[in-house]
Formats: sequence, C-alpha cells, structure tokens
Amino acid sequence: MSVAIAPRPSRTRRLDYALSQPVAADLAVCLGVALVLCVLAFVGKGGTTLDANTFAQILLVAGGCGLGAGALAVPHRRARVAPLYGGRTLGLFGVLALLTALSIAWSLDPESSWLEANRTLSYLAAFGGTLAFVRVVPTRWNAVLGGVALASVIVCAWALLTKVFPDVLAEGELLGRLRAPFDYWNAIGLMAAMGVPPLLWLGARRSGHASLNALAFPGLGILLTTIMLAYSRGALLALAIGLAAWFTFVPLRLRGAVTLLIPMVLTALVVAWAFGQHDLTANYIDPEQRADAGHQLGVLLALQFVLLAATGLGVGFWSATREPAERTRQLAGRILIGSLIAAFFISVTAIAVKPGGLSGQFKQLTDPNAATPANTPGRLTAASSVRARYWDEALKVHADNPWLGTGAGSYGTARQFYRKQTIEVQHAHGYVVQTLSDLGWFGLFASLAALAAWLAAAFGVVGTGRADRAVAWDAERVGVATLATVVLVFGVHSAIDWTWFIPANAVLAIICAGWVAGRPPLRIRLAAEGPTGGVAAARRVGVLPRGPRFSLRDRLVAWQPSPYRGAWAIGILAVGIAVIWSIVQPLRSQNALDAASHRLDAGQYAQAQSIATTAHDRDPLSVEPWFLLASTRAYAGDRKGAVDALVQAIKTQPANSEAWRRLGDYELFVLNDPQGALRAYQAAYYLDPQAPGAQSDVLEASRATETITP
Repeated sequence: MSVAIAPRPSRTRRLDYALSQPVAADLAVCLGVALVLCVLAFVGKGGTTLDANTFAQILLVAGGCGLGAGALAVPHRRARVAPLYGGRTLGLFGVLALLTALSIAWSLDPESSWLEANRTLSYLAAFGGTLAFVRVVPTRWNAVLGGVALASVIVCAWALLTKVFPDVLAEGELLGRLRAPFDYWNAIGLMAAMGVPPLLWLGARRSGHASLNALAFPGLGILLTTIMLAYSRGALLALAIGLAAWFTFVPLRLRGAVTLLIPMVLTALVVAWAFGQHDLTANYIDPEQRADAGHQLGVLLALQFVLLAATGLGVGFWSATREPAERTRQLAGRILIGSLIAAFFISVTAIAVKPGGLSGQFKQLTDPNAATPANTPGRLTAASSVRARYWDEALKVHADNPWLGTGAGSYGTARQFYRKQTIEVQHAHGYVVQTLSDLGWFGLFASLAALAAWLAAAFGVVGTGRADRAVAWDAERVGVATLATVVLVFGVHSAIDWTWFIPANAVLAIICAGWVAGRPPLRIRLAAEGPTGGVAAARRVGVLPRGPRFSLRDRLVAWQPSPYRGAWAIGILAVGIAVIWSIVQPLRSQNALDAASHRLDAGQYAQAQSIATTAHDRDPLSVEPWFLLASTRAYAGDRKGAVDALVQAIKTQPANSEAWRRLGDYELFVLNDPQGALRAYQAAYYLDPQAPGAQSDVLEASRATETITP
C-alpha cells in the first residue's frame, strides 16, 4: 500500500506566502488612511458648515473609540502589557479638551463653545485611536506614510482638475485662486505641503520597488503645482521649514535632493506658463471662458506627469545599480546645505531691495491697517496680510480676558467690540492668538504642555539625542522622522492660519503625530529588535520582533480574557456614545428649526411653536430657537410671548448684538415703544459698533423719543 505524500513547497513559494500577508496588511492600512482623509476632505471640506462638521466628528469619534476598545480587546499573552507610549500627550490633550468644554460656562458665545468642544473631543478621539492602532500594528508606519501621500495626491489632483475643467467641475467658481475642495486656498495649499515629505521619503528610500518609488516624482509635481496655483504663502513657508528639518536629520540628502529638485524644475515651467494666462489667474471670469486655458493647462499637466514618471523610473533603476560613493554623498550634502543658505540670503536680499527695505516689509506684515494683497499671483511676493488685523483684535480680546478668555469659539463674537471693519470673521487666523482670545493663558499653557509632551516623545522616537547620533538610521527611523516632519509642517501653518478647524488638514497631522508618539523610543526599540531582545522584551515595549510570527489562530488559542481590560473597553465605547450624542444635538436642533420654519410659512403657528420648542430642547445654548419662537408668537398675536422669547435669547447670549437688535426692532415697530427700543439698540451698538445699521438704529429710535443720542 502506497501513501501519496504532498510535495514540499519550495523555499521561494514559502517566502512568497510569508510576504503576502504583510503586503496585504500594508495595502489595507494605506487605503484605509487615504480613505478617511479623502472623506474628510470631500465631505468635511472647510469645516464651516454644521452638517459637514457633524459627519466628520462622528466618523472620528466612532473610529477612534472603536480602535481604542478594539486594542484593549485584542488577544494577548500573559506577558506584561507594554506601556502606553504617547499616553502623557494623550492625557494633556484631554486636559485641553476638558478646558474647552468647561469654557461653555463663561463663554460669550456658548453655542460656538459647544461646537468647539465637540470638535476638540473628536480630535482627541482621533489621536487616541491612532495610539491604539499603533499598538495593534506597530510596523505599518510605511503604510501610514503611503496613505498620507495617496490622500494628498488624490485631493490635489481633484483640485487641479477643477482648473482644467472649470465649466464642468467648478461652475460656480469665479476666483482664479485654487481652493477646491475646501473652498479655502490655504487649506488645499497645506494639504499639498503635508503630502510632500511622504513623497520625498518614497522617492528617496533605498527599499521598495523602483517602479513604485518612481511615482513620487509625478506626485510631487502635482503637489507643488497645487501649492503655487493656490498662491499660498503660508504653505510655502511651512513646507520650507519642514524640508529644512527633514534634510537636516535624515541622511538621504542626495536621494532626497534629486527627488525634490527634478519635479521643482518642471513645476516651475508649468506654473510660469499658468501665471501668464489671464483666464486662469484673473477673478470674476465665467468658468466657460476659462475652459480653453484650462484645457491647455491639462495638457501641460499630463505632459508633466509623463515626463516625471519616466524620469523617476530612470533615476530609480540607475541608483539601484550605481550606488554613489560616500565622498559623493558628503559633497552633495554640502552643496545642498550651501544652496539652502544661498537661497535664504537671496530671499532676504530680494525683500531688502523692495520699497521700504526689511523694516518696511516687516511693518507691512505686522500693520493691522496695511492694504490686503489681491488674490493674484503677485501676492506670493507681498508681505502685507489681513492676518495682522485679526491678530491685533484677538490680542485685545485677550488683554481684557487674560486667564480664561471669552470661551472656545467665541472670537467671532468678542472681536465685534474691537473691529474697525464690517467684514465678518470667525477665526483669528492663528492657533496661538485664537487660543489666547478663546481660552486665555490657561488654554495656551494646556496646548504648550501637550506640545511639549509630544516633542519629547518625538525626539526620543526619532533619536535626536547625543547618544543616538552614532546609531545607524534604519528604515523605520527615516519613516518616523518623515511623519514628524508632516506634523511640523502643519504646526507651522496652523500657527499663522485657522487650519486647525479644517478636519482633513488637522486629522492628517493628528494621525502622523499619534503614530510618532505611539512608538517606543529609539534605544528601546533597537534593544527589543536586537539579537538579545527576544519575543518577551519586544512585547513589553510594543515592538513586533524579528523571528517567528504569531497567527490570529495562535493568538486566539493563547487569549487570556482580562476583565480589567474589558471594563476599560466598555468604558471607552460608553464615552464615545455620549460624545456622539453631544455632537448630533446641534444638527438635530437645526433640522427642527428648518421644519418649524416650513410650518411657519404655511401658517401653522401652533405646530411651528411646538417644533421650535423641540429645537431649543436639543440645543439650549442657541438663540435661533428663541428667534423663531418670537416670530411664531408674534404671528399668532401673542405679543407678550414674543417679547419673552426675545428676552430669553438675550439671557442665553447677552453678548450677541443680533439678539438686542431684534428686541429693539420688535419694540419700535410692533409695540411702538421707542424708549425700550432705544435701550436695546444702544446695547447692540455697544457690543458691535461697526455692524451695518447699528448707528442708524440708534438715531431712528432717538428721533422717535425726541431725545439726543449720547
């Protein structure tokens, strides 16, 4: 009797099978990160609408809490649980979120403070979820970089397509400055800037397939073109600082310089042509008129893509066969550093020879009354900015409320007392000044403490200490340094703009920051991965060791359920559900207000009043339900009830000038009480003297009472 024995698989076949699982996992993580960021970009957009913000925040809270609970429930062995790297940063981030929520109690605009508390809690959930994800798949840093790069390229490619096909994809766009899909030019500029370091890593790395690495070249062409067509000076500044840091620390200077400079040259040619096209850069031109120039731009972009892809392939295969000598690398590094220094001095000289010199340009930058540059390519060389005006107003608000501020998100209300223009602005265009205005010194201290904790973790993970300088740079160290560079780019830009409030921009940086903070310090990681580290040591520090891999079946067999961890997982899910409930209430209130307005238009006053009451119950911090209740009661003939509703709106938000103005209108035109109207109009004028009609309202009420305006 013969027994058939299956042939033993070859070593190559076993190796292919062993590698298939990591590759599939990397692809899944890469696509997952890219999908989340793209959804936030195309659905959340600029973060200025309630429904988009609500969707984005629910996604972040559900995903972050789900990852946190899942990490706690992951099957584990009896070995001591690894320390929570990044836990200190997470805790201090939580302090900031708590302070934001508590500011509702003293806020001038409690409704906006509630919304900001929801936003901050959703960001906290995203950061915590990333820390949890790192513990589950600690070696997927390359997939995270790939996801960030892929999302940036997709979003920026779509933005460029709106310039190529303006008559189809941007029918309502009348400005020449690129701003899709965020409806804000600096947001798309920052999205492109944050995608540059991952693509720089992709093109400069020594591992990976040459054809995949070559995609970094056309990808960089797309991102650099996007920054320039958005005319985003802030994105250029943040990117320059980020690149300087990357080239300073990462020892891939020659490869990185080649990867960056070639796309820069071709991009400069495309951008120079685009800036010379009036139909592409001028404002208030019909999209159909832009179409011809847009199609020509599309041809140039396609040619740029093909040339850069071919160049990337050539560079990749050439560098794979001809490794430059160490002396060549050192010489290239010196040339690169010298070029950066020369570029800096050339830029300073160019500014110095402009009218007014360096001091004059600095004065334009900081002068609140300086003329605002036009939305044309010429703004790239202009020093003046409207930010100085907003920063000045924010600092004045802070001076009057130094310690606790006026409440999260209340800058738009508080600035009305100090503004000298009629333009409506909700953000101070800078995280530091916005935080000083909204949360005072306590908010800034909490933010700086969280930043310091993250920087300490990042320095340890990247290995910037003196003892780490002699350690050879492995692939993960380069990757983590690149992730930290992305965070640096966002931090610089957020310091001079309001991109903290734009979901896709902020969450991209939060994911990178969470991954960096969630890894163990360099020395601990190398010790765990070394020949004497072993499985137990690696598990203690949360590092996947080299050697045998444990399948999901092995983990399930060895799973020791922990009631303690299970209780924490349930607690995280419970908190997530409570936060989601808080997030959806303002939107539910807005939906009820819309329904009540329809009933009011139909003359169904009782139903409209009932639905408006429901809207108030869902969002008791908003004045809009009181405004609608006043209207329904007025139409129903209940004048006293209408006045009571307007008085309740004032009690809800005493600093809201619109609430006082509406009370004045009702008392003057309906109740014929000019004395009461004058008092209400004076309060509205005091709160917002630059509001349209504020002075005329006071004058009209004064004439009606035959008094002289003080």
